Amino acid sequence: MSKDIKPVHVIGAGMAGSEAAWQLAQAGVPVVLHEMRPVVKTDAHHTDGFAELVCSNSFRSDDHELNAVGLLHEEMRRASSLLMEAAAVARVPAGGALAVDRDNFSNYVTEKLTAHPLVTVERGEIDGLPPADWDNAIIATGPLTSDALGKAIGELTGADELAFFDAIAPIVYRDSIDMSVCWFQSRYDKESAGSAAGAGGAGKDYINCPMTREQYEAFIDALLTGDKTEFKEWEKDTPYFDGCLPIEVMAERGPETLRFGPMKPVGLTNPRAPDVKPYAIVQLRQDNALGTLYNMVGFQTKLKHGEQTRVFRTIPGLEKAEFARLGGLHRNTFINSPKLLDPVMRLAKEPRLRFAGQITGVEGYVESGAMGLLAGRFAAAERLGRAPQVPPRTTALGALLAHITGDADATTFQPMNVNFGLFPPPEVPLDGNGKRPRGKAKAPARKRAYTSRALADIDGWLHPRAEAAE
Repeated sequence: MSKDIKPVHVIGAGMAGSEAAWQLAQAGVPVVLHEMRPVVKTDAHHTDGFAELVCSNSFRSDDHELNAVGLLHEEMRRASSLLMEAAAVARVPAGGALAVDRDNFSNYVTEKLTAHPLVTVERGEIDGLPPADWDNAIIATGPLTSDALGKAIGELTGADELAFFDAIAPIVYRDSIDMSVCWFQSRYDKESAGSAAGAGGAGKDYINCPMTREQYEAFIDALLTGDKTEFKEWEKDTPYFDGCLPIEVMAERGPETLRFGPMKPVGLTNPRAPDVKPYAIVQLRQDNALGTLYNMVGFQTKLKHGEQTRVFRTIPGLEKAEFARLGGLHRNTFINSPKLLDPVMRLAKEPRLRFAGQITGVEGYVESGAMGLLAGRFAAAERLGRAPQVPPRTTALGALLAHITGDADATTFQPMNVNFGLFPPPEVPLDGNGKRPRGKAKAPARKRAYTSRALADIDGWLHPRAEAAE
């Protein structure tokens, strides 16, 4: 039957495009997956693999009971997400977070898609709007959309292109870290779920570098005075996304900002000096399955490479650090989705075109993949002659979709991570005494009300016939 079905074209094999292609193919719809790398390179990518992670290797919290992004993970797993399948295979210890070996993750996604009989991969840039005979196309070119395609989209929509900068954190070789100064510990000793290879954090997933007040103040001064990447004239007014600020930009907001952000010392105890509380702590998180690479958590930066080496080697334990990758800066673009897209992510002005991923104004790997998952399912339904069904607003998938397709204020639209503020408020169940939870019990009870409702509703959306039969 699939031979008689016209293919859907997916432009971009990042997180969203890869997931969209997988959902289409698994539904029995042929896919032509277009990826411009390695024919045309970007400033941030290093390989030609699909779903390459260019910033952190973390998908953030994996707690589906108390955390919105963890809930999104679980909803995607139940929707047979390729990205979640790959994450399970490539997982590395990271406390309560879901983190992966970036190469293993990308390789798994690439191999699964290239081996699928309904997926055809075409390498090369799509340098304008998809041809008219592509009657069902998904644009999932991510935050690094090529200039030519970006210009064509801007001309079609008539809207000004929005952009922001995303900064990349450095990666350090594990054997260059001085473990006579640093120690392994997760914040509050929170244990990792481990990895498919059997690795488990046992509450010791992060390398911690302690700082005294004098060391911290000297470090802040070095950050503020260090030589930084110059913006091009046309980039100077581009805003940053608050969720991925360069560390020196955070420092500019006040000398204590980092102590309440990525360098906060709470929940950690130096075993060599348990009675001496560090003034600040730098954490490094495992970045690959071998445990040979560690990512400097929250240390996205626009410092020039020579300055990064100089400044970051002032951190205790990193005096002789060798860097597998230094930080960098790349430009992200996104469209004004609340103004431009319909409820199933089609461009209202030209419904044959659907957008997915970070270009729609969601922020984060998982959120991008989630929008690819929905775009693929919507496009498959249309190709198979069915009306696309949007997930309930009470689910993480539905809440995020509703935000970008109409809930957000188009005049102030900015990239957004999934969070419980996007969901309709739930009814919190009574406790064993017939009363509403109060005090410290109130917040977790409310979060569980969100997540239990969401998982019940996502199951109903994914399996409507089974639900009806019951």
